[in-house]
Amino acid sequence: METTVCPWCHTEIVWDEEFGPEETCPHCNNELSGYRTVTIGAEDLEDEEPDATDSSADDEVSDDHLWDDEDKDGVVPIFNTLVQFGDDYDLKRYEQSVSEILAAQLEAPECPQCHELMLHSGKQQVEGFTPAAPEALGGGPVLKAPFALNLFVCPSCFHVQHSLAQEDRIQLVRNLSKPAE
Repeated sequence: METTVCPWCHTEIVWDEEFGPEETCPHCNNELSGYRTVTIGAEDLEDEEPDATDSSADDEVSDDHLWDDEDKDGVVPIFNTLVQFGDDYDLKRYEQSVSEILAAQLEAPECPQCHELMLHSGKQQVEGFTPAAPEALGGGPVLKAPFALNLFVCPSCFHVQHSLAQEDRIQLVRNLSKPAE
């Protein structure tokens, strides 16, 4: 069984021999290929004794406490921009409201920045839109205006993300599944 260490979040990923190696890190969703990946085999895991002649290791500065100790899952934290509002607003009530809203949501994507679940904050109507008309569809549009986008906001870092509204997903699937003329 082979082990891979994610170069982004430094999480050890043990992959199933039946399915093969992971292409993306399951923790931070970054790509695990090419020059960015470190793969460790069993022969690399042998205990190595530190070189007694190398005294520079004692002089190195440790960076173990640069990150918050609360981050136990290996993901490099980003600055939580919510903290800046702590003096003016009740953040306990804020967190309670976020939890209640997330419990009622049917869809809650994960924030690509900080990996918190995102709040559905509304729909955005798209009126002015020039659709792509690929040859594979016989010159027909991939999606026709007007359509709506779900708007999601991260309650922690305030990152915004869009996804196609449910009723317009049906339009997209219908347009892509009909035979070309």
